[in-house]
Amino acid sequence: MQQPFNTLYGAAQRPPQRPALQGEQSADVCIIGGGYTGLSAALHLAQRGQRVVLVEAGNVAQGASGRNGGHVGVGQRVDPITLERQLGRDYAAALWQLGLEAVELVEALIDNHQIACGLKANIIHLAHKARYLSDYREEVEFLEQRYGYKECRFLPAQELADHVGSGQFYGGVIDTRSRHLDPYAYALGLAAAAEAAGAELFEQSRALSFSQSRGEVVVASAAGQVRAKQLIIACNGYLDRLAPQLAGYIMPINNFIVASEPLPESLAGSLLPGDAAAQDSRFVINYWRLSQDRRLVFGGGENYRRSFPTDIINFVRPHLLNIYPQLRDTQLEYGWGGTLAITLRRMPDFGQLADNIWYAQGYSGHGVPTATLGGQLLADAICGQRERWQLFANLPRQKFPGGTLLRWPGMVAGMAYYALRDRL
Repeated sequence: MQQPFNTLYGAAQRPPQRPALQGEQSADVCIIGGGYTGLSAALHLAQRGQRVVLVEAGNVAQGASGRNGGHVGVGQRVDPITLERQLGRDYAAALWQLGLEAVELVEALIDNHQIACGLKANIIHLAHKARYLSDYREEVEFLEQRYGYKECRFLPAQELADHVGSGQFYGGVIDTRSRHLDPYAYALGLAAAAEAAGAELFEQSRALSFSQSRGEVVVASAAGQVRAKQLIIACNGYLDRLAPQLAGYIMPINNFIVASEPLPESLAGSLLPGDAAAQDSRFVINYWRLSQDRRLVFGGGENYRRSFPTDIINFVRPHLLNIYPQLRDTQLEYGWGGTLAITLRRMPDFGQLADNIWYAQGYSGHGVPTATLGGQLLADAICGQRERWQLFANLPRQKFPGGTLLRWPGMVAGMAYYALRDRL
């Protein structure tokens, strides 16, 4: 039976619902969006003494921040060799350092605020085609020689049985600095930490519009409004029509995940002997890990429309069985999906719409660490420290061809091409 995602993660009962925005509130900073970016920004701003009001259209972490694979990988969504070729050696090196800092920040927040989210070590990247092995070796050597990074190790095919119980792959790379966790529990922990620091979080309070008035920004919902000195737009794949000037730079896509019944210890250990998370080299990647109660949590498949498949479990099942046919008789108890946002260049889109209106979006599947860091960088920038924020804000931007009306058919055609290439 297809169960709601939040019965698997976090507490046995849903956390108490926060109040909806009513009447007028005032703040130093208003944040629209209760995912990782908004929650991290709220926490870091409140810790700096700012009065923060966050409005969320649904419930905190209801979107992709609570419904992702929980991978906390180092680096950026684009590999460092490509970034150096595109941006130059110094810029690429600075972005690599930001990627390391993002993982360190996630770890520090979990430790400092005692967030019980099952943090574990190691991610394995698996080549589903033999021709990708030379790229894997090249990147491992590049990271060690250029950045002194020795936490990646190439895995030849004969070693894969020690790390993953599937015969579908030709080799891989294990990154011992990367992490994985329960993403929903992590997001709830950020929300609790932000509230403890003094931030006010309102749920079921969709922002319908924002406008400038007498040097302030006014954010309006159906039953109230917030007047603030600064505004952060942190909606990502849920931006919708709130800020049309930003929508053309991102493409919302839906990604889907299933969780198995709790597996016998011996079976779970045969799938991922070292309890690492794993992801493959397909353009639409498959990714998986074991939960704390030994469920296989597996993500695979996506679509590009507003609606989700009516049966997510059977939508994802073929992707799982392609890698682990030995699980054919294993029950899949949970299925869920979330909407993320990708950019054309697969790097984040940060910037300002005005001196006091900030935004961050387009994490392209690398959101757990990068969006957490993004919230901290936004807080830094609002408080006058812009150097690290500028590394993302200065990245080249490119709209999807055709704008918001025609980007969808172009994306579908492009993804169909890459999916076909994956199969050949």
